[in-house]
Amino acid sequence: MTGTGGYSALPVEPKKRPAWVVGALTILSFVALLYVIEAYDSVTGHRLDSNGIRPLETDGLTGVLFAPLLHSNWEHLIANTGPALVLGFLMTLAGLSRFIFATAIIWILGGLGTWLIGNLGAPTYNGMVVETNHIGASGLIFGWLTFLIVFGFFTRKIWEIVTGVVVLFIYGSILLGVLPGTFGVSWQGHLCGAVAGVLAAYLLSGPERKTRALRRPVRPPSLNT
Repeated sequence: MTGTGGYSALPVEPKKRPAWVVGALTILSFVALLYVIEAYDSVTGHRLDSNGIRPLETDGLTGVLFAPLLHSNWEHLIANTGPALVLGFLMTLAGLSRFIFATAIIWILGGLGTWLIGNLGAPTYNGMVVETNHIGASGLIFGWLTFLIVFGFFTRKIWEIVTGVVVLFIYGSILLGVLPGTFGVSWQGHLCGAVAGVLAAYLLSGPERKTRALRRPVRPPSLNT
């Protein structure tokens, strides 16, 4: 009812969910998707696993899109679940759009890098390199890890620096996974994901770096006499 002394009906804006709730739902949904895919893969005889990244093979390029969604078995997926939940959630706190763009950069560039160098250190048979097939979300996880570690040093924001230091303290030891070692573990995927994470952090910290550059005092030119 409107008019003098009456009530006016004004539209009520829906309450926005807190950023941490949106972030938690986002990463929980992603990990749930991984479990759905692994369940399907298990009941179909792991046919999906052949869609991983096969280095330097043309048809192996499609694995760049699918490899982070595939796991060799339940143990492989469970090992990735904890870091994916924690690091993925912390990534969303930098902003959902940044999380999406960073994930896309790590996913694609990390995958392409794995396609290029994935045969390094691979076993040989009769002088021929044995074909390798890289699957798993660990490359993405390594990218999230390095992103979180260095992002604060690019933005110069205290809470992001603190987050990076804490993440480095808790998960820093797994960075050893970028080195050749355990048979059957894609150190190449870890390495490429980690490099892509640093690149994503640099690119997505552009607004803060630009703002900081504009605030720097301009020194007058020196005149020689």
